[in-house]
Parts: sequence; C-alpha cells; structure tokens
Amino acid sequence: MTATATMSPPAIAAYVAETIDPIFATIDAWRDALEAGLSRHPEPTAALLDPIVSALVHPALEGPGLITGAGFVATPGYLADAQWHLAWWLAGDGARGAAGVRRLAAVSDPDSEDFRDYTGLEWWRVPERTGTRHLTGPYVDYVCTDDYTVTITTPVRAAGRMVGIVGADAYAARLELELRQVIRGTGAPCAVVNASGRVVTATESRREPGSILRFDGLSDALAPLREADPGVVAAVLPGGQSVLACGDTSLALVIG
Repeated sequence: MTATATMSPPAIAAYVAETIDPIFATIDAWRDALEAGLSRHPEPTAALLDPIVSALVHPALEGPGLITGAGFVATPGYLADAQWHLAWWLAGDGARGAAGVRRLAAVSDPDSEDFRDYTGLEWWRVPERTGTRHLTGPYVDYVCTDDYTVTITTPVRAAGRMVGIVGADAYAARLELELRQVIRGTGAPCAVVNASGRVVTATESRREPGSILRFDGLSDALAPLREADPGVVAAVLPGGQSVLACGDTSLALVIG
C-alpha cells in the first residue's frame, strides 16, 4: 500500500473495518468466555473473576498488535467482595520503564479523593444504553495511560442483566498511523471519525485526532452509528461532503 495509490471510498471503508474487526473479534470472544463462566457462578467474586480475566487478556497484551490495555469492569454491586471493581491489565512499555504486562492500580474506594465513578464515562455509558459494543475516543485516558487512546467496550450479561463491560484500549497514535496511509488514497480531504464525529485520523493536519469534525448535517448522518442496530450509513451533507460507514465498527469516513 502506497500513499499515492488511489482507492474508492468503499474500499477504504472496508480497509478501516478490516483493521478494527480483529479487535472486535477478540473482545467478543472474551465476552462469550466470561458469560459462559459467570453462568456457572450465581454469586461471583473478584477473587474468582480476576484470574479468568487475566488469562483471557494476557495473550493479546504480550504479543504485537494494536491492543495496549484490556480487561473487565464490573457493574457496581455485582461482585460479592467488591462494590466497585476494575480487572484491567496494561501492556509493558520499555520506553516508560515498565517491562511486561502489569495490572492497572485502580482506586475502588468511593471515599478516596482519587476515586472515579466509571459508570459516567462514555465507554461504560453507551454500551449500557445500547446493549452493544462502542468505540470511544480518541481521548486522553487519565484512568490508565495519560495518552490519547481509543477504547472499545461491549456489555457482559448474566441472568438477563448487564454485569459489566469487557474491552480493550489502543493508543490513538498507533491506530492513526495504521489508517492514515490508506485514507490518503481518496485523493481528497478525508477523515475517519467515530459516532460522535470525533476524529481518529485525517489527511489534513488541522484535523487533529480527538477533535470534533463540525459539518452541517454530520451529527444526523452519524446518528445510526450510535444505535444498537445501525444499518447502512451513506450520506451526502449539505456542504457536499460524503459520509460512509466503515462496516459495523461505529466509525465512518468523511470525505471532502
């Protein structure tokens, strides 16, 4: 793939989907394994759950790839021995002086001044509302890495209710490098945005990752991506820009 290669917008949208889909598939497999395990334990505990989550996510964090953090976050009150609980691990980063996979040191005491109610964050709030997976970001992840991050999460259900979310983080810079080369193939200004219109990567430097793309009609065009059953997203905005969904990733191309 070269920067000068010309590709049709549908081909570029398909490439974006193919880049993200392996992460989705990995997370879906984790969800299925957790739901199967939790179905056998009507009163699960953090002590029971944590080794299961650790074994699931470690392979993805130890090898090459886009995933830099992963784990499970419990619905408050679900676990018998932990009112609030994050079972989340981070990939090692030699440049930061940390080698190997390490567990996130999360604050779970609501009385601590460092405690943060994660149920108000987008990566929790949207899957809880829609019942399906969601891509949040890029945003500065003050909980885990203090870096621009993309987080993909999906609900975990047991006994007919959501008992938490399972998900993964990817550094926005890595994802941007992965996608920027191919979107240049449109031969026109182009951006990959999430369902909120937040830029993941773009051909123009003024459209920085994490910024909101503001075009008339864009929010309405992206609205189906914010629902559990998005259907097909393909639109032309009043200003002439075209919008095309990247499969079912909740990302879209905005060209023009």
